[in-house]
Amino acid sequence: MRIGRLSTILKNNLEFVVPGILIVVIVYGGGFGVYLAEHDHPGANIIRFDDAIWFAVVTITTVGYGDYYPVTEVGRIITVFIMFSGIGIVVSVLGLLSQRRLQKVEARFSKKIEVQPRLGDDMKKNIKNKIEVIDTINDEDFDTLLIKIKGLRRTLLEESKTSYRCTRCGNFYRSKPKFCSNCGLDL
Repeated sequence: MRIGRLSTILKNNLEFVVPGILIVVIVYGGGFGVYLAEHDHPGANIIRFDDAIWFAVVTITTVGYGDYYPVTEVGRIITVFIMFSGIGIVVSVLGLLSQRRLQKVEARFSKKIEVQPRLGDDMKKNIKNKIEVIDTINDEDFDTLLIKIKGLRRTLLEESKTSYRCTRCGNFYRSKPKFCSNCGLDL
């Protein structure tokens, strides 16, 4: 049962699994490469494999304590690769986190604001249909069309009159918000 849950979690978070695997591969691969380049060199301070792994972890996380550092050219080239890999992975993971957060906020926002048909939408459609065939309508239908247009105008004017005003700064709002976007007053 736990393996099934782990599998589900991994499938749902695949965009984070790949950078995690990359981090492990780069830490062990880079650490092993630095170890091979440094361990026999005179004056090197990375002489054990666990020192090389510690160095790779500190380097990929961009901490860089300075307790271990490469002295050979090959070790420094591998270190540059580890540094840029760490920066790239951190940036990509932060981008994924912010994208996921934005998607959650957008989903929550779209659930709160459901598209409601406005009062005059049906009337607008009816008027558009009549205007499309305006050259074929008789006088009675034309008078009805004028009445509908005037009614639509009144409806739209009524909708536009419904507004709310912040008592502190005077901002106008068409729908009543919880807070004023300008001064933060609780409306």
